[in-house]
Amino acid sequence: MAVPKRKMSRANTRMRRSQWKTTATTLAPCPNRACGELKPPHIACPNCGQHAGRQVLSV
Repeated sequence: MAVPKRKMSRANTRMRRSQWKTTATTLAPCPNRACGELKPPHIACPNCGQHAGRQVLSV
């Protein structure tokens, strides 16, 4: 198993970790014309309860 020969410096460690970024969640408008709220894609709308044109949640 590969093991580092030397301890990685603090600067190199922090430079590597500077690439760990989070991204904002993607939101899409609800296709229901009466609703139109922003929601995550591929998920039932928490406001109106529809997904892909069908009522899947009772609200």
